[in-house]
Amino acid sequence: MGLTGALYTGVSGLDVNQTWLNTIGNNIANANTTAFKSSRVLFAPQFYVTDSDGTAPTTDFGGTNPSQEGLGASVDTVQKDFSAGQIQNTGIPTDMAINGDGFFVVKGKQQLYTRDGAFTLNSSNQLVTTGGNFVQGYGVDPNSNIQSGFLQNITIPLGATQVAKATGNAKMQGNLDASGAVASGSSILLSQDLTTVGGGAKPVAGTALTSVASSASPATPAFAVGETISLTGAKGGRSLPTGTFTVTGTSTVQDLMTFFQQNMGIDTTVPATTPPPGVTLENGATGNDAHFVITGNTGSQNALQIAGSGLTTSAGGSPLTFNDGTDAAGFTSNPTGESIHTSFQVYDSLGTPVNVDVTAVLQGKSSAGNTWQFYADSPDNTVGGLTVGNGTLTFDTNGNLLSSTGTNITIDRSGTGANTPLSVNLDFSRMTELSGQQSTMVMATQDGFPAGTLATFSVGSDGTITGAYTNGQTRTLGQVAVATFNNPQGLTDSGSNLFAASAGSGAPQVAAPGQLGSGFLQGGALEQSNVDISKEFTNMIVASTGFSASSRVITTSSQLIQELLNSGR
Repeated sequence: MGLTGALYTGVSGLDVNQTWLNTIGNNIANANTTAFKSSRVLFAPQFYVTDSDGTAPTTDFGGTNPSQEGLGASVDTVQKDFSAGQIQNTGIPTDMAINGDGFFVVKGKQQLYTRDGAFTLNSSNQLVTTGGNFVQGYGVDPNSNIQSGFLQNITIPLGATQVAKATGNAKMQGNLDASGAVASGSSILLSQDLTTVGGGAKPVAGTALTSVASSASPATPAFAVGETISLTGAKGGRSLPTGTFTVTGTSTVQDLMTFFQQNMGIDTTVPATTPPPGVTLENGATGNDAHFVITGNTGSQNALQIAGSGLTTSAGGSPLTFNDGTDAAGFTSNPTGESIHTSFQVYDSLGTPVNVDVTAVLQGKSSAGNTWQFYADSPDNTVGGLTVGNGTLTFDTNGNLLSSTGTNITIDRSGTGANTPLSVNLDFSRMTELSGQQSTMVMATQDGFPAGTLATFSVGSDGTITGAYTNGQTRTLGQVAVATFNNPQGLTDSGSNLFAASAGSGAPQVAAPGQLGSGFLQGGALEQSNVDISKEFTNMIVASTGFSASSRVITTSSQLIQELLNSGR
């Protein structure tokens, strides 16, 4: 090979080292590019000129080795380094990083793959890359269950409204004190004696309300047509909502008695107790008068009270006053025994909060277990007063709930625009009955909620996107998918941190993060570039030295050719 061959050998050295320098420069330029994967250059010698093939040894000759002259170097391959970069938290919910193997699946004109998780939401609340490609994943069905059958664009509808859901179930939790006393007695509230106007006869259930007068002032009617009666009472020491009753020309004493019963939350449908609860008329001091008797339910938490000014009219008077007393049957106002009360909220179909009060009273003890009576009231019951249900809880000798009745309560929502009635099942299965512990009862969970809007979201390690609504609810919005390849080195770099599948990479295997060998996701974080600056600067020194040495070969060859030309002169 002549001197000109050395020139071309030197040029090949320049070419390969220049390619290496270009690669190093690209790595350094992208040292701060999100999820950038560095490259390395691998060289290989070019083909050889064979001067002698060599000979085999014989008995008389030892043989010779081949004699070959190389023609320089060539770039064998430029190889991607897909090792993971450091993950840095950003706190931005749309940012994602893959902790392990795998690629995000994105789609524009074609399906591509990337490690760059710097995503954002477009004007349609779709998750996209900075270049506008749609991030691919799995959607959800109407019940927020992941549908992993096919890939689709991921939508995160920030600001979207979640429709309210009516409560169907409420779970109660706590303990009832088995060592408490069995309930006995009730509240007995007696009004002053009443007569008819003029004092001629005692009032009965059918007497017109406008004909009723106090026995102390028989000439003056206690009620007038058009007046509004307001009742404010207390139950178990808790103030009851004010109830109103408008007197008409057809209003009767029975109408007023029903008003008292409903607005004091007296449940007359419970199994027989002594004395029986309700509102009755009882003979007064003479044969021409009578008074109201309001009898409450058993248990201290059902104790009733109407203050002196608890019953007023729109005219400003107090036509009736009630005091604790003893009725004609000899029952004295004295509600005692173990009982517990709790209040909680449920929701109707419009998401309106509906208040519910539940009172449990120890009703009986036996060698087989104890029985408690519970009462349910609601001030938001629009028809029929406060009472919305009652039932029993029976516990075994180990304090576990054995059976229950009447657990489905119904609350009338007429006139509110919501579905009516609101039916709520009270689940007491978490309740126990153990001695020596103060009775407690709370509503642990309920499945209704008001309307709300999607305020924020987060991404779990398995790619599940969970939305948080202003009503305190959470809901699965979708799931980010990832792809793995048998040979990631075979991917084609499409620029902008995007890769395309090729014959060398094999087909993508798409699944949820953590499956098929893929890594898990880290939300609110980004993967950094895997470029090692110190290594790149070291490689730059080696590459520049190789470039300089190759140029020296060219220079030396040129000088020798010049000397050869000069020798002929």
